[in-house]
Amino acid sequence: MDFGKRISIEAVEEGNEFMPKFDDRGLIPVITMEKGSNLVLMHGYLNKEALKLSIETKQAHYWSRSREQLWKKGETSGLYQNIREILVDDDQDCMIFKVEVEGSGASCHVGYKSCFYRSVENPKDLKFVEEEKLFDPQEVYEGQENPTKL
Repeated sequence: MDFGKRISIEAVEEGNEFMPKFDDRGLIPVITMEKGSNLVLMHGYLNKEALKLSIETKQAHYWSRSREQLWKKGETSGLYQNIREILVDDDQDCMIFKVEVEGSGASCHVGYKSCFYRSVENPKDLKFVEEEKLFDPQEVYEGQENPTKL
């Protein structure tokens, strides 16, 4: 599967051909939302391979910038993201996946439903907007390296 070649602004913005624009690192950002509620679950990145696999399999694949590797969401945790709709923005440089999540319904490796489980109250404080974890990350990721690095 090859993506279309970006030949004009009109073709990108008004045409029917998919011509994603990857950045200088070969990545395109993706916002993942829960189908139905439209709750934002996470933000990630796709390289060409992750995007192709996501389209072909209808299961979310991402590029991990911290681990520098392709990963299929749920492969370790069982919290697979089954893609129900894929959207692209006007200039085709940002994607949205609308998904249904298997298992507990959580998408965050910390155990919350959404990775956006805190709000910014002021320059120094965060407030939890989700108070209950849907799973215990120590049980799910037992014996595995933390999925993120500082």
